[in-house]
Amino acid sequence: MNVIADTAATSLDRAARAARAAARTLARVPGPQRDRALLAAAAALRERSAAVLAANAADLEAASGLTEAFRDRLVLTPARVEAMARGLEEIAALPDPVGRVLSEWTRPNGLVIRRVAQPMGVIGMIYESRPNVGADAAGICLKAGSAVILRGGKESLHSARAIHACLLDGLRAAGLPGAAVQIPPDADRAYVGAMLRASGLIDLIIPRGGKGLVTRVLEEARVPVLAHAEGLCHTYVHAAADPAMARTILANAKMRRTGICGATETLLIDAAIAPSLLPLLVADLRALGCDFRADARAQAIVADLPAATEADFSTEWLAPVLNVAVVDGVESALAHIARHGSEHTEAIVTADESAAREFLDGIGSAVGMWNASTQFCDGGEFGFGAEIGIATGRLHARGPVGVEQLCTYRYHVIGTGQTRP
Repeated sequence: MNVIADTAATSLDRAARAARAAARTLARVPGPQRDRALLAAAAALRERSAAVLAANAADLEAASGLTEAFRDRLVLTPARVEAMARGLEEIAALPDPVGRVLSEWTRPNGLVIRRVAQPMGVIGMIYESRPNVGADAAGICLKAGSAVILRGGKESLHSARAIHACLLDGLRAAGLPGAAVQIPPDADRAYVGAMLRASGLIDLIIPRGGKGLVTRVLEEARVPVLAHAEGLCHTYVHAAADPAMARTILANAKMRRTGICGATETLLIDAAIAPSLLPLLVADLRALGCDFRADARAQAIVADLPAATEADFSTEWLAPVLNVAVVDGVESALAHIARHGSEHTEAIVTADESAAREFLDGIGSAVGMWNASTQFCDGGEFGFGAEIGIATGRLHARGPVGVEQLCTYRYHVIGTGQTRP
């Protein structure tokens, strides 16, 4: 190990041990005390909004050659700072997830067995570019009784520090240890490697970012990982779709914010309605600045659509580019999604309930939508207050990960003197 990596490992070891001690405190304090920290942090974000925006401006000035999608993820506005504060308040208003009795039963011998929610312990959050992720993740972890180490991207370092200062204000106001929410001292990439190797110090790693980051974490981590793949989301316009609804939903699903993982990347349209509806959908999105990649059947209907390659249908554009394919019914749509999707979010637009059920039952994705925009795949929209990420794996949580999903559980067994024969 070189000197830089050794320094990062030493720094992480110190931070993780402090976080472990803070996590023990968080697990024992009453829920209202954690809520006070969240509310005070929200107030601090509002009070320090100008400082947070100035720090973000410094990040934007230092970063050069940004794509429009990357800049959209990095930039903070007064509305986005307010959304961070409001998100913390919404998390505070949720029921306390810690100590919930998830289930209870009595055995024939009289033993009462309870499954009880408990905090994870220490969370390591590794994310890129979006500085608001730090506030959301800290809020969810605190509500769930866990400490968190936040490692944001180097591009958002100034923003992360300004937001962290507000979170520390909240912890101090509630009499909670500052080590419950920590950020690295600098943007040293070796710190990420130290987090991934911190088995026994960090209980769960959550990466949130591009394919490169998630792949590295999954390949190198010696700590359990709660990860999501790319957001290769599809909207399928079924033969029984209401045309006006389909036009409204698709425009939102693709163009509301093109740089988020819940944005639709591929339109699948049923061959039965494609000749009449596809030209209207294309015109709507072109008016909003969207470009296209289309299969041969779509090109036969709208001749000036650029041709799509097979690779295009497996590309998360995170930009105003939409793949288009014409399909023959639900099974054809499901086959396309199975071949190209990332099991994130899929939507069907239809007035046919049986077709919707067939679609929703047939996808393997974490979230299925019926007559709604894929951009509703969001913790806040699900009523979670915020989210720490979208999980697409098959173990533990799936979909938006909120405070309940960030808890594990233990068993309490209550007896009256029973012994095992």
